[in-house]
Amino acid sequence: MATLDEGRNGRYTLSMATKPTITDLLSLNVAERILLVEDLWDSIAAFPDSVQLTENQRKELDERLEAYHRDPESGSPWEVVKARVSSRL
Repeated sequence: MATLDEGRNGRYTLSMATKPTITDLLSLNVAERILLVEDLWDSIAAFPDSVQLTENQRKELDERLEAYHRDPESGSPWEVVKARVSSRL
C-alpha cells in the first residue's frame, strides 16, 4: 500500500514497502497523485539537459521562435490562452 507523507519542508514523500506498482499509485487519492506528479515533474525539470529533443522537435521550436521574432504581437497572452482552454473543459 502506498502512502504520501508530508515532510517538514512541505514536500511529500511516497512511503512504500516495495517498488510501487501502478495499482499502488492509483490507490492514492487524487490530491496525493497530483502532488506525486508535481514532484516527478520537478525532478525532471531539475535536469533539463537529460531530456533530448528529436530533430523534428528542435526544428519545430526553431520555427516557432522565428515566427515570434518576426511578429511578437501575433500570439495571445497567457491569460487569454488559459481562459480559452478553460472554457472548453
